[in-house]
Amino acid sequence: MRSRPRAADGGRTPPGGVAPIERAFDALRFGADRTLNLRDDLPTAEQATRRAEAWLRQKQAEGVREVLVVTGRGLGSLDGVGRVREAVRRHLTTLKRFNIVESVADHTPGSCVVTLLPFRAVVEAPRLRKGARTRPPVAIPDQLAALAPATLDALHALALVAIERLGVRSPSDTMLADEMLAQFAALASALEPTVSDRDAALRAMAERMRWELLED
Repeated sequence: MRSRPRAADGGRTPPGGVAPIERAFDALRFGADRTLNLRDDLPTAEQATRRAEAWLRQKQAEGVREVLVVTGRGLGSLDGVGRVREAVRRHLTTLKRFNIVESVADHTPGSCVVTLLPFRAVVEAPRLRKGARTRPPVAIPDQLAALAPATLDALHALALVAIERLGVRSPSDTMLADEMLAQFAALASALEPTVSDRDAALRAMAERMRWELLED
């Protein structure tokens, strides 16, 4: 009986890589659609975190619950410190606060399995009331009339915070309406085209942006 040919490395894991058998199991478990490979493109830490967040938000909106994020171990960096890996892992912790990530588990030294919360967790998240006044919108621009009331509330709250950061404590209805339009335009342009519920995704982004402005 002839023996099966062996890999050049004898089947061992290549330095800084993943054994072929492990890659095969990952392909069966996650597939290309549920795997984000940040290692091969060699992004900066900032690029990697932005790409990871956008991709995870998209997968959450698609109803995916478990994904694989490959960052690499950073063995090729000057000091052997995986900056991309560390930046992405820190950002995954941040995304737990925005009801996107449920949990993160180490998979290999250069990858992790991320469990996403159902998309309704973003939509049904409690209102963020830290440091900002809330009142119903009084002058809804015609361009936004088709949005859900909860999304209008989120845009209105975001507009209030943005204007207050400019030192304006009692903005006019016209100023609020203009700011809501400006925020809507900025957020809508950042939406992934494949997101099915764009209204809910826009609402989640508005609430997250308000968080960031309040904490800045």
